[in-house]
Amino acid sequence: MIEARDLVKRYGRTVAVDGLSFDVRPGTVTGFLGPNGSGKSTTMRMFIGLDRPDGGDARIGGRPYSGLGWPLREVGALLEAKSFQPGRSAWAHLTALAASNGIPRRRVEEVLAMVGLEQAAGQRAGTFSLGMAQRLGIATALLGDPGVLLLDEPVNGLDPEGIRWLRMLLRSLAAEGRTVFVSGHLISEMALTADDLIVVGQGRLLA
Repeated sequence: MIEARDLVKRYGRTVAVDGLSFDVRPGTVTGFLGPNGSGKSTTMRMFIGLDRPDGGDARIGGRPYSGLGWPLREVGALLEAKSFQPGRSAWAHLTALAASNGIPRRRVEEVLAMVGLEQAAGQRAGTFSLGMAQRLGIATALLGDPGVLLLDEPVNGLDPEGIRWLRMLLRSLAAEGRTVFVSGHLISEMALTADDLIVVGQGRLLA
């Protein structure tokens, strides 16, 4: 379960998130829909502790992210496609994360296969296309086999086949009872992907 309670975030005089409250239930794909600049990314950053709320609470499983014992094994997040060291291979990137989070190395092979990067595992991640970088980011989010997933506009850079693959992956993960929270600004794609919708605009809950 993901819970937002009266979340507020300001940057100077700009209110990026304004009293936002909602719940994201397990077992469904919940779409977080709104135009660019509506506060979606800021809200997701607050859930995983990259931004501190100026008011309200952001909780995962009833606790703030900072209170999780093994965060990567409880919450998988993709907020930026190229959040990796570009000189490292995909294999090295995932292996280092696995070692630092007590995750078996075999899981690296599993997630590389899940996202279709097994043939590119030894390639430097800095040479990846945006679509390949998105796949590596999704592999990183899945590495700890978490029960909660937060993915910020994960279809960016994916070709039509990749978008269909991601749609099926998200649905299968939700069917396993996981909490899947995915943001986007394309209504047509959300209509094909999400079971539930949270719609925001100018940092406020609309529907």
